[in-house]
Amino acid sequence: MGKYADDATKLLELVGGKDNIAAVSHCMTRMRFVLNDESKADVPGIEALPSTKGSFTQAGQFQVIIGNDVKSYYAEFTEIAGIEGVSKDAAKAAATQNQNPVQRAMTVIAEVFAPIIPAVIVGGLILGFRNCIDSLYVFGDGTQTLVQLSQFWAGLDSFLWLIGEAVFHTGIPVGICWSVTKKMGGTPMLGIVLGLTLISGQLLNAYAVAGTPADQIPQWDFGFAQVNMIGYQAQVIPAILAAVTLGFLERFFRKITPEVVSMIVVPFCSLLLAVMAAHFVLGPIGWWLGSGISAIIYAGITGPFRALFGAIFGAFYAPLVITGLHHMSNAIDLQLIADFGGTMLWPMIALSNIAQGSAVLGMAYLQRSNDRDQQVNIPAIISCYLGVTEPAMFGVNLKYMFPFVCAMVGSSLAGLLSVVTNCTANAVGVGGLPGILSMQPDSWAMFAVCMLIVLVVPFVLTVIVGSKKGIREEAEASAAEIRAELAAQDK
Repeated sequence: MGKYADDATKLLELVGGKDNIAAVSHCMTRMRFVLNDESKADVPGIEALPSTKGSFTQAGQFQVIIGNDVKSYYAEFTEIAGIEGVSKDAAKAAATQNQNPVQRAMTVIAEVFAPIIPAVIVGGLILGFRNCIDSLYVFGDGTQTLVQLSQFWAGLDSFLWLIGEAVFHTGIPVGICWSVTKKMGGTPMLGIVLGLTLISGQLLNAYAVAGTPADQIPQWDFGFAQVNMIGYQAQVIPAILAAVTLGFLERFFRKITPEVVSMIVVPFCSLLLAVMAAHFVLGPIGWWLGSGISAIIYAGITGPFRALFGAIFGAFYAPLVITGLHHMSNAIDLQLIADFGGTMLWPMIALSNIAQGSAVLGMAYLQRSNDRDQQVNIPAIISCYLGVTEPAMFGVNLKYMFPFVCAMVGSSLAGLLSVVTNCTANAVGVGGLPGILSMQPDSWAMFAVCMLIVLVVPFVLTVIVGSKKGIREEAEASAAEIRAELAAQDK
């Protein structure tokens, strides 16, 4: 009997016995269980064992922290239990049985976005910096930006847009199509080509649609039907739907096509039909949704139920960003400024952005022991507070989901207060902490209060919920795992 025989025997009993274990694996420091019924696990009893250092549940896996001797512990446990372990990937696959449909969907989304996060972080920092030099009127008695004041900064601003445009206007749709196609087992190059058709220069840029009269939008004319030639720059949902369609089409044609002609038929038919679906069906539906949402927003912000509207818009602006439909808000902002000399919509947008950054700040606090997590958290916080939310949302908040919801709660409270107190901006400015400089002077005080709400509430909620979910323990375990890996490499 090994030195962990007694504890391993007790652990088997405490997790609900052999019949309650669907799969078990280990990493550098943890035992990873997929339990059929997690309620049968005696958590206090498990954590009281001398050999355990804590436990938590994450992504459908019940994880018990053992330490650097986990390999020996695991060997004794599987021998005593009379079960065979599986790989970490197999355990993750088995863990999906403990996830509800929403959790499974969010896991897939996180896996899709993971490969493009580094580019999103870089783009976020660049756009945040550009916001500071070309949108802050802090020179010439508040009439000039740094770009207007200096040719050097003007040139740098123009140059940096080369990268910013590549990441957000074109990189996101193309990257998503590539990632989704790869995950579905399709041909990644076909995914890249599909993504490029969504942002082609032949199409009207998505950012220009709101300001273009309907009769001036270019069209494909097939005689019996006309289809608008509209691009989907920076949009997520159309790209995901198009890529998923491509994945299913490629699987279908691969099954029914003889091997001898599959190299020609499968990619041709799959890509052609996917592009047609993207532009003829999925895209128009997205823009129809966008138009409807814009009409609702305009009526809400000017109607008798504006307090309720402020709470709802404050909460759901962030999900709107995910769809790419948030571009339509620019047209409403411009119209409000033209008609009333200011807009109450944009302040809520800025507050929503800050809230997402504060939620990431909460995650950074919980994961402060893990340097790898901080490499994503810190840049995401900086770019988010400067007005670019994608790194925060896609890199952190949507990955764990609860920080995203916590940010929505804080944003909802601030949005309600912002509308009720008539917080008004002179123009569409920097959608982050510097946004207060774009507010009308008589709105500065209340907007500062609203900013305080979205700085504090999402942070506190994220820390509370994250603590209950074991995020700190997971980060510490991951850090220990990393240290063990480095130590093993040094030997």
